[in-house]
Amino acid sequence: MRDHHKLKAFELADLAALKIYQITRSFPKDEVYGLSSQMRRAAISVPSNIVEGCARTTQQEYLRFLDIAFGSLRELIYQLSVAQRLNYISESAANECQTNLTETERVLSALIRSLR
Repeated sequence: MRDHHKLKAFELADLAALKIYQITRSFPKDEVYGLSSQMRRAAISVPSNIVEGCARTTQQEYLRFLDIAFGSLRELIYQLSVAQRLNYISESAANECQTNLTETERVLSALIRSLR
């Protein structure tokens, strides 16, 4: 079993999830079951799948969960751009979050490549 706490990808994904939860608090109330909910689910899926993958015994299973995490991350990147274009978040908040998501994507992608 692997320790997810030792992974930079997990640290970044965990930070991203916290930021997304904070950002979506200010979304319009009519988005509570829409974009806000989708963003939160995608955001929490990234670190959750990294953790679950670390708990798996084979490298193949580990990679499968990292791939799922990566897909959720890409989904979240798109959803963040939609939220910004709808003016649900400020440009500075979106840029800060985007920087974190881009770094998470870079690190997670490198981890996946190194295991293949």
